[in-house]
Amino acid sequence: MRVGCRKGVTLALLFLLILAAPLAAEPAQPTQVDPNAAAVSEQQLLQHRNQVQGQISIPDKRENMLIHPAGRDWRAFHEVTLPWIGGIVILGMLLLVAFYLWRGTVRLERGRSGRKLVRFMALERLVHWITAISFIVLALTGLNVTFGKRLLLPLMDPQAFSTWSQWAKYIHNFASFPFMIGVVLIFFMWVAGNLPNRVDVEWLKRGGGIAGRDHPPAYRFNAGQKAIFWFVTVGGVAIAASGLLLMFPFYGTNINTMQDAQIAHGVIAMLFVAVILAHIYIGTIGMEGAFEAMGEGTVDVNWAREHHELWLTEEHAATGPAERHPQPSSAVAAE
Repeated sequence: MRVGCRKGVTLALLFLLILAAPLAAEPAQPTQVDPNAAAVSEQQLLQHRNQVQGQISIPDKRENMLIHPAGRDWRAFHEVTLPWIGGIVILGMLLLVAFYLWRGTVRLERGRSGRKLVRFMALERLVHWITAISFIVLALTGLNVTFGKRLLLPLMDPQAFSTWSQWAKYIHNFASFPFMIGVVLIFFMWVAGNLPNRVDVEWLKRGGGIAGRDHPPAYRFNAGQKAIFWFVTVGGVAIAASGLLLMFPFYGTNINTMQDAQIAHGVIAMLFVAVILAHIYIGTIGMEGAFEAMGEGTVDVNWAREHHELWLTEEHAATGPAERHPQPSSAVAAE
């Protein structure tokens, strides 16, 4: 009887030991959980690889990217840096208002002679205005991307702002084509007269006659107009190339290329707006008689004598003294 009890107790103890073995193998649960104690941090993971990818079954393997650290830098640029660049550059053009109040319009010192000289041919003016109008449309619709949520959305119904932004995108895309064509035509029409020369150095030294009463001589294009020409043509090619990458995404590009294209497009666009604002100022209220060159195609002889004396000399040598209604000439100049 005692032997049987001992065997029963032994079997019971053995059974309890078998049940307790898995429990003893498990570590004791902590009273407080530290999620970073034995885990790889996100920053360590991103430092190990420049992106985190997952498993997908769809054909487009680009969709397997879960985390792209460069996207954070791009978002910071798009949401913070670019608005600051645009605000500083564009609002900086308000200094032109202060300059205008101080300097006023650059008047013709000799007054108007009453004689006209052809400055722009009809085709040249047409190309200029197509490019100019398309750029204004591009600027207004493009600035909506950067400043629309900050400036327009508080003043509009969200649905109306969404509709406007969608149409602005379509208009922006289609307006880019006449702008690109115009930039190409402008380059071939006026590149010969925009090559730098020694006269430009002297023009710059004398401040172009804007600040004082000096009128340094110039040929068809002075140094300031040449600077605008090269900025428009070279910058136009850059902004068109980056814009086409954004308009037709992932054709031979990846996400990094797309982000770089957007950054380049945004920065160049802001600088473009600032430069064109300065150009508009000089070509309208900044200088008497300048707008007539692009509006009517002709300028007063005294205007040509004061601002483009060397060009006027060439015209006199080629056609004789300017008459009130001269025949169209090949001379082209800005403003």
